[in-house]
Amino acid sequence: MYRNQTKEIKIGNVTIGGNYPVAIQSMTNTKTEDVEATVSQILKLEAAGCEIIRCAVPTMEAAQALKEIKKSIHIPLVADIHFDYRLAIAAIENGADKIRINPGNIGTEDRVQAVVDKAKEYGVPIRVGVNSGSLEKHLIEKYGGVTAEGIVESALDKVHMIENMGYDNLVVSIKSSDVLMCVKAHELIAKECPYPLHVGITESGTVYSGNVKSSVGLGIILHEGIGNTIRVSLTGDPAEEIRTAKLILKTLGLRKGGIEVVSCPTCGRTKIDLIGLANQVEKMVEDIPLDIKVAVMGCVVNGPGEAKEADIGIAGGIGEGLLIKKGEIIRKVKEDELLETLRQELLHWND
Repeated sequence: MYRNQTKEIKIGNVTIGGNYPVAIQSMTNTKTEDVEATVSQILKLEAAGCEIIRCAVPTMEAAQALKEIKKSIHIPLVADIHFDYRLAIAAIENGADKIRINPGNIGTEDRVQAVVDKAKEYGVPIRVGVNSGSLEKHLIEKYGGVTAEGIVESALDKVHMIENMGYDNLVVSIKSSDVLMCVKAHELIAKECPYPLHVGITESGTVYSGNVKSSVGLGIILHEGIGNTIRVSLTGDPAEEIRTAKLILKTLGLRKGGIEVVSCPTCGRTKIDLIGLANQVEKMVEDIPLDIKVAVMGCVVNGPGEAKEADIGIAGGIGEGLLIKKGEIIRKVKEDELLETLRQELLHWND
């Protein structure tokens, strides 16, 4: 089932599924009980482009803190629950816009029913989450290990359990740290699941390895038309997750807006600090609301030609560089003036 064919699910002021755009998520790494620290981090993530935020709820104090956190943020708040069904109920009562549970670790069916009843009372969607690391023993035995087929069967079993309890306000998540297993699992579940899919490569690693794994996995899944909301899981600053998610969606043509920076890989002709300059440009344009392409090139030999597809660019020479628009050289400036020259051009782009 392609993303535009899934059921639409409303999470606070954001809707996923159907023809709605793929939403970007992240998760706080503060102690949820620390309202001030958690709100501060969420506001930074909002500014970076986060559209749905999830907080761990390991204690009753954390569940109660959601009420205060909600007062100061502007995006939907998801409560991440494990084991204690009472925390899920408390999270809903304290304003969670969605709850994430694995019914398999919540306990007996009557406890899952209590959570479902509370979610139904408040109209709060449930994200049914299954990870490869939590796959049930009987499914491991059935499939001869942890497999995509086992993950999908586990998830659908839990979905059917909640449906049989009279609730279908659901989002489904199946995750694995094995990229190709994760891809296969999504291809399988998309054929059988009418609900929006939350996609991510779990435990993907540090910013470097996690970005590579997430880009490969999410890139394949999203390009196949699967997935309604994504979270890039990184061991690092959650803001990095947002930057990567935005770039993945833009690269796939699923998101527009914001300046795209392209830069050459450098070679022996490069006479300026192109690596430093490209990083400065990328940082500089983060807050400039233009939908254009900016090229940062290392030499005046190929720079103008390579920058033709960009809207504007700079190409370095020896102690100087060129300002280029639509492949045409506009003027020559000193090396230490390149960055500021480009910045002024961007700030006055629509003048």
